[in-house]
Amino acid sequence: MQPTTSIRRALIAAASATALFTGAGAAVAAPAAPPVAATAPAATAHSPYGQLHPLAALSAERLATGDLVAAAKWGTGSPIDDPAREQEVLNAVAEQARQLGADPEATVRIFRDQIEASKLVQRGLHRAWDADPGRAPTERPDLGEVRKEINRINGELVRAIADSPAARSAPYCAPLLAAAAAQVRHERHLDGLHTVALARSLRSVCAEA
Repeated sequence: MQPTTSIRRALIAAASATALFTGAGAAVAAPAAPPVAATAPAATAHSPYGQLHPLAALSAERLATGDLVAAAKWGTGSPIDDPAREQEVLNAVAEQARQLGADPEATVRIFRDQIEASKLVQRGLHRAWDADPGRAPTERPDLGEVRKEINRINGELVRAIADSPAARSAPYCAPLLAAAAAQVRHERHLDGLHTVALARSLRSVCAEA
């Protein structure tokens, strides 16, 4: 099957985006680099890009809650790793996937990456705050309230996974996803740490990954 014009544009745009995310590991402590000058295809609901873009956008939204979790745990001695909470999340999203007729194994695999990406953000922020206490948060968010927001985003992300099996299994998934992630990075002005974390969160989205 020949790719459509919009997909061809995305494949071209994604070449620079893929390079950006492949090399993001060196930029953890650096400010965000200038955005990639790439034109993404129209994100119509039924297009492959339109199915993948919400996964990148919701992943970035979920990562933003990692900042709040880091602030809630800062100075409390609470570990970043929380196996009981992590398993609770995985069990919940697997059940939501089943209810939607989606693949629970794929959903859990993607959410394992989401969890690891959030912990990457939390560890990065704690290191930065240890090195420069003046940057540390002065208020502690309510972790229970933060988790309510995480649960809301989780539900939307499960639905986005359920809505995108064809796009996630397509041979052009990886470059389209890279283009979507680069667009989200630009829209949200992500710094180096969150750029690396976004790439980590999307590692298992494409079935061929």
